[in-house]
Amino acid sequence: MQRFADGARWSYGAEEFVFVEVSEAMSLDATLRTLAITSALRDASVAGVVDICPSHASYMLRIDPDIIDPREVPPLLADLHVAYADTGDVRLPSRLIEIPLLYQDPWTTETLMRFRDRHQSPDTDDITFVARINGFDSVADYITAHSADPHLATFIGWVPANAECFQLVPPERIMQAPKYLRPRTDTPVRALGTGGAFCNIYPVRGAGGFQLIGRSPVPVIDVSQTLPDFVDDFVLPRSGDIFKYRPITIEEYYEIRSTVEAGTYRYRIFPTTFDVAAFRADPVAHNRQLMAVLDG
Repeated sequence: MQRFADGARWSYGAEEFVFVEVSEAMSLDATLRTLAITSALRDASVAGVVDICPSHASYMLRIDPDIIDPREVPPLLADLHVAYADTGDVRLPSRLIEIPLLYQDPWTTETLMRFRDRHQSPDTDDITFVARINGFDSVADYITAHSADPHLATFIGWVPANAECFQLVPPERIMQAPKYLRPRTDTPVRALGTGGAFCNIYPVRGAGGFQLIGRSPVPVIDVSQTLPDFVDDFVLPRSGDIFKYRPITIEEYYEIRSTVEAGTYRYRIFPTTFDVAAFRADPVAHNRQLMAVLDG
């Protein structure tokens, strides 16, 4: 690996890929730098850069060597790393998306209880365990904290529409959870899991190791593109999207599922801008202003 002036490491993957490690540690600052750099690169529309894949503290580019010489790419990236050495004045174009969520739902609860031999706390369900290790007196208090502030999508990957999100709160309020001791072999589609400092909705049914804390009635992927909001893309989340989870009752869950199955459900999606300086200056006021549109 070679390094840029800011210490970020980069390397080639044959002739088609360039991988850059912005930071060895995952943090909100590293994530914001990664998003700022890749967003600027995307806006630049560099000929030959076919795909841009940001992660929590790294990113990878796929290039077409018939259009651009791979050796021309690192100097372009070096300039962006200098331009975004400090993210204090960065304003990231984004979307605020409200996601209804049934916390401690019966489907994920039934599933996770089949795998207690793989869990750190075999006598409780996942959300009770996560609430306890994060210092909450009750599951209700944990749900309030988890749903009160928005979550920034920092990595889209593993499978299409899998969006790992970092909650936009001050460092002392970041909630964390370990993964299972051994992964489950089953996870309900649309289950919300949390692992490390991140959470994500499972796009499809399958294996998983995140703690399961709820389930959404709405999909994050629609391959058939039946729902109106999937007409242009069968994947809902984009890197840099901001999700607000709205707690719902089981009655609301069934009502929303019926509109999804009828193909009429519409997501509440609002174009917005994530102002890094405003967030750092006063996260509470920033989030309140950001989410005010949801009250309209």
